[in-house]
Amino acid sequence: MGDIRQSLLPRDVLSAAKELLYHLDIYICNMVQSGRQPPQVDAKTVDLVEEFILHVPKDRSTPVRRMSALQELHLLEIMCSCFQEQSRDTVRQLVFSALFSLQGNQADESRMALLGKLVSMSVAVGRIPILECAATWLQRTHRVYCVRLAQVLVDDYCSLVPGSVPTLQNIHSASPRFCCQFITAVTTLYDLSTDELTPPLELLKMIVSWIQEDPRLVLITFLNTPLSNSPPASSLDVTPLGGLVRWCVKAPLVYKKDKKPVIVNGSSENEQEAGSLFSALHLSVLQVLMLLPNILNEKGLFGRLALLQIESVAALTSDLSRLLDQADKHTHVTSDETHAASQLALDRLAQSLQVAMANRALLCSREDLRAICSRLPHNNLLQLVLSGPVMYYNNIHTPPLAFSPHAPLSPIASLPTLPGHAPHTPLAPHPSAHPQYPTQPFMTGLPFPYRPGH
Repeated sequence: MGDIRQSLLPRDVLSAAKELLYHLDIYICNMVQSGRQPPQVDAKTVDLVEEFILHVPKDRSTPVRRMSALQELHLLEIMCSCFQEQSRDTVRQLVFSALFSLQGNQADESRMALLGKLVSMSVAVGRIPILECAATWLQRTHRVYCVRLAQVLVDDYCSLVPGSVPTLQNIHSASPRFCCQFITAVTTLYDLSTDELTPPLELLKMIVSWIQEDPRLVLITFLNTPLSNSPPASSLDVTPLGGLVRWCVKAPLVYKKDKKPVIVNGSSENEQEAGSLFSALHLSVLQVLMLLPNILNEKGLFGRLALLQIESVAALTSDLSRLLDQADKHTHVTSDETHAASQLALDRLAQSLQVAMANRALLCSREDLRAICSRLPHNNLLQLVLSGPVMYYNNIHTPPLAFSPHAPLSPIASLPTLPGHAPHTPLAPHPSAHPQYPTQPFMTGLPFPYRPGH
């Protein structure tokens, strides 16, 4: 590849970029056919990509080459065609990596700008091969850049162009892998810490509809990732469960903290609609958690791999404690409304913890959980979960593949239906969770003795 540079220099920017893409495809095809293991693009090829596609000059004497908007559009169309026509996924992935793998240099900004435009166009015209490559990119790249790509798509399809949301919604069926990674990225981006970091209503509607239609969607990356391929700590979580739980728990307090709903410029109807959507999302997340025992058993990971990490729960309870303190300071909201919002947030936290522990998505002891939740105010349901009966743990001879060294204890068998929540079935451990031990049911008619400090 290094010897074609001289032939590219006299060409115009679009012609040179097109020619380089052609040679790059041939070069990687030959590399894959030769059986080189592992196939890897060399530094000279990356330099050519930076110079003739990303237009980063290699030295001060080289004039800066720029594309017009029309030329850039033509380049994006050419790239879409190249990926669509290449039938081998290995070659597509390597070409995509050569173009967009971040190198930690000044060309990375150009990479991200071109990547955002290419993926946005691929969503619009249904270029599934590019979306599949982008899904792999999201899985391997630092989360800071992943959320930047997610922000581009949210801006393009949920903010800038009215009525374009259905186009983005179609990626659910076009590329479930990309859809799963996109959900993980947006739940990382929108942490509900500020008005700007609260998900737009259209985005929330879309994600809720995706998960309601196919709850297993949020597990696709996990189901397709070999356990041996542990992602780096800086990458996105393997599932969006932690981010979705954070949305559901914090939402009642976030949408009560201002007079106007912070989600859109609208009326209280928007706030009510958002509340219904978060309630539906909460139910869907609980349903996803209840799918896990069979899935984890099939992979031999039941009780050994935490998909909801204890660090994520600790960060959530810290945020929740801060929001509860802030809620008391807003005098324009009645005390009854504040209390109802606070209790709803705590109820959702309790339900999420109970179902996550019952289905081995969260691996920790009650002692750890009580320490994490120690700063939260009293809530009957949460207290019930934190002081629930000690149950059995079958995998005592298998060390858990989780962050907590403690063997998890099983939570209560069921929870009562709560006012203000969407109707749902009782939250009980999956039947396969403890096949040889009876569970102890929670009887809603009995009084609950609250003991402070336990």
